[in-house]
Amino acid sequence: MTTQFSESHVEAAALAWLDGLGYTVLYGPDLSPDGKAPERASYEVILLDRFRAALAKLNRHLSPDCLAEVVKNVRQIATPSLVEENRRLHRLLVEGVDVEITRADGSIGGDKAWLIDFANPRSNASEPGRCGQEGQDNQGTAD
Repeated sequence: MTTQFSESHVEAAALAWLDGLGYTVLYGPDLSPDGKAPERASYEVILLDRFRAALAKLNRHLSPDCLAEVVKNVRQIATPSLVEENRRLHRLLVEGVDVEITRADGSIGGDKAWLIDFANPRSNASEPGRCGQEGQDNQGTAD
């Protein structure tokens, strides 16, 4: 007997895992531009307002200009290969995003912008205290 394994199986498992960690799981179409609770102007994957707020919260040591560069870095496609692009994004998630900063003395240095706080996972939620499943059909997004 052959079992069909599809993207929806992976998505359902990932959403269940994130829900189990306390993230809010929302029904994706509700967040679309014409949905019940739109959070995006287009059908881009990243919820930009949530992403920018989370970046600022996790990287209080970085300037708004620096954080804007991080958003640009994450959003830009660096390679035409889907596999390589996924690897690049995985590296950014795990290793952080290298940024250039101007120190108080005017010198230039390097730092990291973190996309995820692995040491304190609860600080990754865009709205602390919200957890549980909202939505249906295993088509969701974790905030």
